[in-house]
This record gives sequence, structure tokens and C-alpha cells, in this order.
Amino acid sequence: MKKFLILTLAAAALLSCRGTGPQTGYPIGQVPFTDVKVSDTFWGARLQASREVTIPLAFSKCEETGRYDNFVRATRPDSTYRVRGYSFDDTDVYKTIEGASYLLQTYPDPKLEAYIDSVLVLVAAAQEPDGYLNTARQMNPWHPHPWMGKERWEQVEELSHEFYNLGHMVEGAVAHYQATGKRNFLDIAIKYADCVCAAIGDGEGQVARVPGHQIAEMALSKLYLVTGDRKYLEQAKYFLDKRGRTAHRDPYNQSHLPILEQDEAVGHAVRAEYMYSGIADVAALTGDQAYIDAIDRIWENLVSKKLYLTGGVGARHAGEAFGDNYELPNLSSYCETCAAIGNVYTNYRMFLLHGDARYIDVLERTLYNGVISGVALDGGTFFYPNPLASDGRHHREPWFGCACCPSNICRFIPSVPGYVYAAEGKDLYVNLYMSNTMTHKLGGRDVTLTQDTMYPWYGGVCITVDENKAGTFTLRLRIPGWARGEVVPSDLYAFADQRPDGYRIRVNGEDVQGTLDKGYFCITRAWKPGDQVDVEFRMEPRFVRAHEAVEADRGRLAVERGPLVYCAEWPDNEGDVLEAEVSASDELRVESRRDLLGGIQVIRDGDLTLIPYYAWCHRGPGHMQVWMKER
Repeated sequence: MKKFLILTLAAAALLSCRGTGPQTGYPIGQVPFTDVKVSDTFWGARLQASREVTIPLAFSKCEETGRYDNFVRATRPDSTYRVRGYSFDDTDVYKTIEGASYLLQTYPDPKLEAYIDSVLVLVAAAQEPDGYLNTARQMNPWHPHPWMGKERWEQVEELSHEFYNLGHMVEGAVAHYQATGKRNFLDIAIKYADCVCAAIGDGEGQVARVPGHQIAEMALSKLYLVTGDRKYLEQAKYFLDKRGRTAHRDPYNQSHLPILEQDEAVGHAVRAEYMYSGIADVAALTGDQAYIDAIDRIWENLVSKKLYLTGGVGARHAGEAFGDNYELPNLSSYCETCAAIGNVYTNYRMFLLHGDARYIDVLERTLYNGVISGVALDGGTFFYPNPLASDGRHHREPWFGCACCPSNICRFIPSVPGYVYAAEGKDLYVNLYMSNTMTHKLGGRDVTLTQDTMYPWYGGVCITVDENKAGTFTLRLRIPGWARGEVVPSDLYAFADQRPDGYRIRVNGEDVQGTLDKGYFCITRAWKPGDQVDVEFRMEPRFVRAHEAVEADRGRLAVERGPLVYCAEWPDNEGDVLEAEVSASDELRVESRRDLLGGIQVIRDGDLTLIPYYAWCHRGPGHMQVWMKER
């Protein structure tokens, strides 16, 4: 019982809670979002939109589009019924429950909890006695969805998504269990996981299969930590070890080579990012250094040759895939919202493994640009692709038939406060800057901090120690790459101007000379209540130039300020913004516009007006450009 309790508390090592230490989990532990109360204007608006608009909308769409009806139909199979939709439609229910469960941990809501329970009654009723649950097969087992194959698991390495459904089911079930303490969803997920573990493997009576769409690897690792049952971790590792060794081998889903032989980000970008996250999870839990070496190699390739300035990933519409090295088109770029979310997952895990700020630099760039561009300011319309230029054919949609992106936004946005801090022993990492109050145990004793800032609009951050029962500890303040003269942690992008960067740090009004370690400014002292740390980042608008090998950006410049990438959009400018020209020597002026797009700061270059990339296409479709011609 004691072992089960310890492992249950350790579950947050994988994006929900604290780390479990070097032997059983990540060396660095996440400070869970439940320990962080956000009071930030910028992120508070997004959390409110998620709570009041996006998640209720997603639940309503599950009703309107027959997602719930599918579970009901699965209880009474009909050989005449024509199965419609996608083989992964069940996951929209699971993902929305996951996001709603995160909300319940911060905003208890008996009505929402009861609604989720009513949905889970339908889900439980559809589960077969041995645990199998996939409505795209069960509604008509004689003529299932055309992607499913005639038998279970037959097409799982291609398009049946049976393991993908399991992954999102487990992710949602763990979140629900942590939020409510109820096992009604967790038991469903355990039963399906047991079904998969019994059927898949190299043993007698089993079949050798790997996920066609990865995420089960992440989820099973999390289920192991919640239950203490090692077979789930072993199944996750089996899926990774077997990849590239079954009959199905295709770069599209990263099965072209065994994982330990891979060194390039290829194929479907969402599948890839989920797999990279799973590799990191299994590496952390098993101590497999070869896995860590593999994911390090792939990350280096991605960040040095395949990352968009917005943090988006996936260059091609065909296959929703990475392109070749330096293939980063703008007008035709895909940059799926789900892939950006996956890029956050991967980079956070890389940070937990290595403790280096460069991973958070990539995470922050993706978060403020490639992720939140995918959902409107009011939380009610969405992008699937997030291109870096538009000829007017892109516009935000109220929903999609393939609803993976809006439902992924549902589960991601409420978890954002969990990326702000991390802890390792007596070291407290401050990774993101937003107004909040955090209470967390360092060395088993409470520490409470308050952040006050107008980031990302201004570079000032005030951190106050409200309570410290931990004695002496080290505050590790991330100094963003952009404040150290570095756009990304590679030579893929570089600042094209000579504008100054830098930062200043004071404690109780006095300048501090600290140690910069892996991108963190470290201050060790016996902190007292009332101690105040003031951080001032010089936040100048900067011109950026891409590596010469990026053909699409050759002879072009982009503009960014702090963590935000900017773009020129049609409503703010006369003439065609696709033909706009700038020079690295131009004077860039910053102006506050509280009346525009929820309150933003625009950048002016002569008569050219630039807005933050995340806010484009809120005033109707039209031309937009991130990379402008260099005059």
C-alpha cells in the first residue's frame, strides 16, 4: 500500500506532478499547475477563454457530431450501420475530459464533474468484457470503419488508431483520477491497457505491433507511475524497441528505422513529437542512455534545420510532415497546432532530462507563437495549419470534422501554469514569466513566491518571497536566449541588426552578480519573507535573418520582440503586405494599442505596421506575411 501511494504521488513526474528522482523518473521535477495560481493578464485571458468557451464548445461538439452516440451504438452492434467519421473520433471525448479535469483541479465545479460522470457511463457501457474499446469497430464489427481492418490490431500500424485511442484514453483518465479521486474513468483505461498488454508482444498467442500514431508510449509510462504496475512501462518500451522491426516500415510514422538508428526528424510531425516525448519518458523511467542519445540527436536536427521561427514544426501539407533539411516554406507551411503542442511536450521533457534553458527557449517560442495562434482570442475558433504567410485563403474555423486540434487545445491550455516552474532538490527553476503565486515544497518544506509582470509586453519581472520554510535554496532564473543575443539554440536563425540586448537582476534593490549555468542566472541565499528579486530584460524589437540554406527566407527579414514573432497583416497596412520591404537598419517603434486585438503592442517600421503573429486573422481573411523582403 505504501509503494502504491508513493507511485501515485509520483505520477506528476510526467507533466502532471513532481519528479521521482534519477532512478525512477526525471532528474528535475515539474511544479504542477495546481501549485501555481495565475493572476496574469495575458495568460489569464486565455485560461478564462478555455474554461468559459473552448471546453464547453468541445463538449457541445461531441454531442452535435455524434461522438457520444458512437458509444451508445457500440453497445448494440448493427450490421447495416455505415460507420462514418474518423477511426479516432473517440479521442475527442477523452481529450476534452482531460482538459476539463485540469479545470476541476483549479476551479471545482460539481455540475461539470457530474456531466463528465454522465459521459463516462456511456463510455463504460461500450467497453467489451476483455477491455477492448474502439467504437469505430464495435458499432459494426462485420463492416467496421474502412481504416480498421477485419480483425483487431490488423491495421493499427497504419490507420486504425486503436493504440492512439488507448493513449488519449489513459491521458484523460489519469487527469480525471487526479482531479476527482474517482476511478470510474481510470478503471476503464486500465482495462483497455490490460487488453493491449495481453494481446501485443512477442509471446505465444500475441501479435507484434507498434502504434501507427504514437502517444500510447507517453500514456502507458504515466499509467505505470499511477498504478505501480511495471507491465505498462514494459509495454511502452516494447512499442519503442519494436519500432522499425515489424513488417510495416515507413518514414511517415517514423517506423523506417529502429529508434536507436534515427537521427533526423521525419514524417508526420504530430506522430513524431509524441514519439519523441515517449522516448524521453521511457528513458527517464528506465535509465536507458541509448534512448537519451537518440532523442538528443533528433532534437539537434529539428532545432538546427526544421524549426520554424514561430516554433511550429511540419513543413508539408502532404503527410502533415517534416520536410527535408532547411525546407521551411511560408505560404504553404503546415505547422499543425497539434504538432506545436507536441513540440512543447518534447522540449519540456528534454529540459527535465538535461536542465538546460535552451529547451525552454524553444518551448516558449512555440507556446507564444505556434500554439496560441491555433485558437482565437475568444477561444471559439481555430486554425489547423498555422502558415507564416497567407494569400487570403486561410481563415479560422468554428470546428473541424477532424477535430484533433481544437480538442488538443482543450487539454493543453489549462495545463500551461505547470510549465512555469520546476524543482530539483533545493533548486527552484523559474522557466516562464507570468504573474502568479506559487506554493511548492522544496526539500519537503513550503516555499511561496509571487511573480508580478507585464510580460510579454514589457521585460520587467518582480519576484517576491512570501514564505520560505526551506532555508537556503537556489533560485534559477531563466535568461531567455533572445536576451542573450540568441534567436534559437542553433544557427538556423540569427539577429540581423546591432540593437542591444541584455538583462539586469537586483535583490532588494541591489545589483547581483550571479552565476550563469545552462542559461539560468543562479542566486543562492537563505531567502526571507519580503525578499524581492527584480529582473529587467531589455526588450527591443529585432530583425531576424534565416540561415542561407533556407531558400524560402533568403533575402528576407522577420521581426520579433521578446518571445513574440510579429507579422504584417492586411487591415493595418496600405498596399500588399506580401510585397512589403524592410531593412535591418530601419528604426522600429513600439506602440501600445489597448483597443486592438485584446490589447497588444504593435511595431511600426515607417508606414508598415506589425502585430503579434498569434493574433492574425481575427479581422477576416486576407494577406499576411512574417518574412518580408529585405530592401
